[in-house]
Amino acid sequence: MDWQLLGLSFITVFLAEIGDKSQLAAIALGGSLKSPRAVFFGAVTALILASFIGVLAGEGVSHLLPARILKAIAAIGFALLAVRLLWPSPANSEE
Repeated sequence: MDWQLLGLSFITVFLAEIGDKSQLAAIALGGSLKSPRAVFFGAVTALILASFIGVLAGEGVSHLLPARILKAIAAIGFALLAVRLLWPSPANSEE
């Protein structure tokens, strides 16, 4: 097993999830329900499943496209999301 890759994956996902909507939902559920353990296991299972699906999808796409093109597509996608967040469409802006 590649321990460096395991550690990098853990740190990346852990930092990405801090303050995420899913964490805030888990906090709200855990504080309002009588079984925080069930909320914990439900949230952990959901995160594991979502990560597993992402890894499988990434592996499948990596067989079709070279890594350089995948990185370029991801960079363009993140840039478009950033532009969209910074400059909302006129239909959504308050007048």
